[in-house]
Formats: sequence, C-alpha cells, structure tokens
Amino acid sequence: MSWSNLLETLPLPNIKWICPTAPQRPITLFGGFPSTAWFDVNDLSENAIDDDEGLDASAAYVASLLATEPPHIKLGVGGFSMGAATSLYSATCFVRGKYENGNSYPVNLSSAVGLSGWLPCAKTLSSKLEGMEGAVSRAASLPILLCHGKGDDVVPYKFGDKSSQKLRSCGFQDVTFKSYTALGHYTIPEEMDEVCAWLTSKLGLEGKS
Repeated sequence: MSWSNLLETLPLPNIKWICPTAPQRPITLFGGFPSTAWFDVNDLSENAIDDDEGLDASAAYVASLLATEPPHIKLGVGGFSMGAATSLYSATCFVRGKYENGNSYPVNLSSAVGLSGWLPCAKTLSSKLEGMEGAVSRAASLPILLCHGKGDDVVPYKFGDKSSQKLRSCGFQDVTFKSYTALGHYTIPEEMDEVCAWLTSKLGLEGKS
C-alpha cells in the first residue's frame, strides 16, 4: 500500500494529506545509480556529508505545496526515511526562518513527524540557531514526533535516538520519541495509531469531524 493510500485510511477526517513523490536523481551511496530520492546521500554514518543544496530544494518544494493552503489552516510536515529527514530539515528551516542558501522560509509550521529517519545537518544546527531572532520561541513551541524501530537495518535506530536528543539540546522543547523493539524499516499499525493520537492531541483535533 502506498503512503497516500495508507494515510487516507487513518481516522483523521479533517486532515488533508499532500503526498508528493521525490524526483529521480543519482545517489552517491548507490554508486551514482538513479533512485527516487529527496536529496543525495553519500553515506549513512555520523560523518556523512549533508547535501545542503538538495535539502534546500526539497524543503522549498514541500513548502511551495503548503503555501497554497488557506491562511487559517494548520500546516505540518512528515515523512518516512528520507522523507522524514526532509521534514526534520524543513522544521529547522522554519525555526531559523530561512533555508541554508539564505532564502526566507515561507510557511508557518504547526507540527513535524519523522518515521525511521534522521536529522540532517545536526552537527551545525546549534551554532546556526544562536542569536537568531524568534528562533528560540519557534523551536520551543513546535511539536515534533519521531518514531524508530530498533530492528531498522537501513537507517540505524541510533540515528533516530540521537536526532531526538540533538533537537532537544538545540531548544526544541516538545519532542516525542517513540521506539519499537522489533520494527524494521517499515511501519506497523501500532506506529500509525501513535501518529494519529499525537496529531489529534497536538493539533487540537478532538471533538471535530
């Protein structure tokens, strides 16, 4: 089942899901072989070099989709694996008020969800947020949910755990991290139930139809 089909089955009738597909691009990790990806990945390790240009382009594309929504709508980003990484990167752009290239981030985010992913540019995030006007309050008030399986053989569990710790140390005060003992690099109903409950709580969806 595709993510768009799966999300449409969730009991959240007052949420509109926008599910873009990443473009085809050469991936360094795969020897330059083209794959569907939001940005280039040269290595899945602590010392990986972040593709700032690709991350900016993907975050800007996602923001352009959200920017067409009515002004009173609460906007959120979320994704799985590289989609999760793009969503968390988007969250840091929102808090900074700009992309890495200096262009302004155009939308106001109310939530971010990352499943089986990681936080790009984690090593430089704290220094980038220092002295940024409004960044402290935006970071403190943005709810973030991270979920990761301890059996993930694609994006190691420690990436999700360390990402949550890094966000908290950088001033993101509303970070929820959920771990699943036997979960690999996929999703399960228990995780989707967690996402539903979290979104309902954080976006104030109770009692609405």
